[in-house]
Amino acid sequence: MIIAFSVQPSGEPSDPKLARDLEPGSDSAGVHDAVAAAVRVVRESGLPHRTSAMFTEIEGEWGEVMDVVRQATIETARFGSRVSLVLKADIRPGHTSELDGKVERLEAALERGDET
Repeated sequence: MIIAFSVQPSGEPSDPKLARDLEPGSDSAGVHDAVAAAVRVVRESGLPHRTSAMFTEIEGEWGEVMDVVRQATIETARFGSRVSLVLKADIRPGHTSELDGKVERLEAALERGDET
């Protein structure tokens, strides 16, 4: 399966160290820092993945992929009192390497000029 997800914290950080490091007048840590923490979890998982400007895609078995998303969400929660999680899944049992395979098939169709 492939899961595309994004996480975004809001509110004051739940991690006391992060709360102490906030600039005066700021009510939250940088979203890019929270996203970096989440992507670090994904990269350390060893599962095939890709990160773009708005989503991170990860491929694997249901349990392992959802566990990585859960861990990334927990890590993001350090940066805010609330976390927004957007999740989209392509569940296709018996298929692997689809993270690249789908894009390769699309590019091939574009090169051929296929029309529906």
